[in-house]
Amino acid sequence: MTPTRRQTLSGLAALPLVAALPARARNKPATIQAAALASGRRFGSAVAWAPPGADAGSFNNPAYAEIVARECGLIVPENEMKWQSIRPSATEYRFDRLDAMVTWARGKGIGVRGHTLLWHRPKWFPAWLNNHDFGTSPKAAAEKLLGEHVRTVMGRYKETITSWDVVNEAVDPETSGLVETSLSKAFGGVEPALDFAFHIARAQAPDAELVYNDYMSWEPGNEKHRAGVLKLLEGFRKRGVPVDTLGIQSHIEMFTLDPRTGLGPRQEREWRAFIDEAVGMGYKLMITELDVKDNALPGDPAVRDAGVVAYLRAYMELMLSYPQLRDVLAWGMVDKYSWLQGFSPRKDGLPLRCCPYDSAFRPKPMRDELIRLFAAAAPAAS
Repeated sequence: MTPTRRQTLSGLAALPLVAALPARARNKPATIQAAALASGRRFGSAVAWAPPGADAGSFNNPAYAEIVARECGLIVPENEMKWQSIRPSATEYRFDRLDAMVTWARGKGIGVRGHTLLWHRPKWFPAWLNNHDFGTSPKAAAEKLLGEHVRTVMGRYKETITSWDVVNEAVDPETSGLVETSLSKAFGGVEPALDFAFHIARAQAPDAELVYNDYMSWEPGNEKHRAGVLKLLEGFRKRGVPVDTLGIQSHIEMFTLDPRTGLGPRQEREWRAFIDEAVGMGYKLMITELDVKDNALPGDPAVRDAGVVAYLRAYMELMLSYPQLRDVLAWGMVDKYSWLQGFSPRKDGLPLRCCPYDSAFRPKPMRDELIRLFAAAAPAAS
């Protein structure tokens, strides 16, 4: 059932009022980052590379860069650290775009996260890596190739980056199993390949935060994915693999609507049980790629913004109830530059309203809600 504008907006009456918040939450911080810092956290965003002045979500776009510099204490390269961007061949590296991004961030006093040292999916490997000949001693060759990559990238940015998505998306959401790649086949198994990446990363940066990052979520249909990630995390602990943090992408989705709420369906009890198991194993938490898919909501911008805020509020209040949650990063700050516009378009052709700012660079209710959520949150663990 699709809720009417009246139903969606009236549902906001059930949400907490500002007057009911603690005093520190009523003294509204000026930026999202300021609110996050007050709770012992950082807020950030993905940033892309584009030529100077290009109409893109890039630090080289003055309008976008101004929003990022004002609202964020942290950035993460959207694509510029992935193998497709920096490894044109087995013997070459290309760091020009990533270097420029890091230089810009350092000049603004903004931190940088590393994403990602190993995106463990054949679809996202460069063609040369999928077809690489590992020779007659494949494990040794794979260790050399992956070890050199991790050491080279981490070594280049060791003065700037202290948190790394070492491995990204190694679990098959359809089967709960681990995804095979050319590298894992050469290693003789997926677990040896992933373990090796983390051990090399720890040796290269003993004090850095090492993250396993994935997109399992709280919507129905993620049950196998969550189970597979928990199994992987448990295996890391049993094998003594140095993984500090679970990165939760948080591309939360409303492709259908629950008639009881007028919002996307969610499995709060199951999601909390998943998070409880992860922190129970000693993992810290990070939200690495936050945005909200509004596909099933009506086209009216006010109705959509209200629905996005309500869905975001339910998710973030749950997540912020965990003191283990530290950094929170959006996967883009401005609607028109979001990857979702092309990856997950609305059927009515309207652009998604998925980010804190609209396509005209105006702040949206989502931005104000993030400030409210951080301001009201219990402090993060030190």
